[in-house]
Amino acid sequence: MKRRAPKACHLQAANHQTVINTRHKFNTFMKHNIRFYSLLLALIITGCKSNDKNNIDSKSDKEQIDDYSAKIDSLIQTTSPRKFNGVVLITQDGKTMYSKAYGYSNIENKKPITLKDNFRIQSNSKQITAVLTLREVEKGKIDLDNPIRVYLPDLKQSWADTVTVHHLLNMSSGVVDIEEPLAFELGTDFHYSNPAYGLLGKIIETSTGKHYTEVANTLFRELGMDNTHCYEMGKTNAGLTNGYWISNGELEVVKFDSLNFTEESWANFIPAGGIISNPHDLNVWDTKLHNGGILKPETYNIMVNSEVVDLDYTFSDKASNYGYGVNINEGEPSKYIGHAGRGIGFVNLKFYVPDKKLDVIILENIHNRDVDIVYHFEKKIREIVLNSNLMK
Repeated sequence: MKRRAPKACHLQAANHQTVINTRHKFNTFMKHNIRFYSLLLALIITGCKSNDKNNIDSKSDKEQIDDYSAKIDSLIQTTSPRKFNGVVLITQDGKTMYSKAYGYSNIENKKPITLKDNFRIQSNSKQITAVLTLREVEKGKIDLDNPIRVYLPDLKQSWADTVTVHHLLNMSSGVVDIEEPLAFELGTDFHYSNPAYGLLGKIIETSTGKHYTEVANTLFRELGMDNTHCYEMGKTNAGLTNGYWISNGELEVVKFDSLNFTEESWANFIPAGGIISNPHDLNVWDTKLHNGGILKPETYNIMVNSEVVDLDYTFSDKASNYGYGVNINEGEPSKYIGHAGRGIGFVNLKFYVPDKKLDVIILENIHNRDVDIVYHFEKKIREIVLNSNLMK
């Protein structure tokens, strides 16, 4: 039995050596793998930091690209000097960049307003009348330089022998009223005239042999503007929001029947301010008009180039020129073309920047009688957009 002791000692020594070897291997393993895992952890942390930075950069880039939405959102929620009640649609190269409806189409019933609702576009009707006239020019049925007597032989005023279609279109005729003398020597000044556009409506009817309403509505259908039409007395005008006047804080719904229009006087007013539309249809109009979809290029150029000065500062912070039914701003940052309108409970402004393919449409259904603030939101939104990255 005693002979086994050395063997036991030998085994203990062997086991001890095994433990030492194992520990050595483990330590060696840990040294190598600690380096590996340390490197892996560093890469993970670096990756996380990189992703965080990328997320921050992406957010920053997005904010830099869209530097207008938050400003418009904040603006239309203000209540001083007045409240905003309407819609704003901004598109660029066919993409919607901003779309917002704020307020009510029926204030009494708290019915929310939407971008599908129809508005009276008031004086933005004039550019439609101008286009209808120019389409007849393209057909050779109207000559811009002809005296209007050629088309309206029954006019009693002597100025019908000298005032041309061109003069009516760019507001340089001096026509104040059908029954009154001209306000100035023909072609020497600017006078904004609804009666002048009423005369253009009559000229269109003479040229086409159809009522103005039929000619206009036919064009709208051709263009896919299915919610746009001329307002007609005594007929259902589907989708039209209520219009409101506000004066000294008192809000009043506008009742058309109380405005004392006759069938004749309203027919004369439609070419100047009697068309109904919504922001989506007006976007179709602007996009097609300014990109060769309605007029020939040479005709369009006549429409949107003018030296007749209009001192209306709604459309621009400085004097703009007045073409055929449109205001034209020739200055920085880019040329833009459009029009403002107000009346019968509605206020609006829309303009298009051709070299940016940028379209801005603002429609409201509350008309503030205070002329100093009636276009408050329209002017402010115009300023925000024209100084935004949409113009870069």
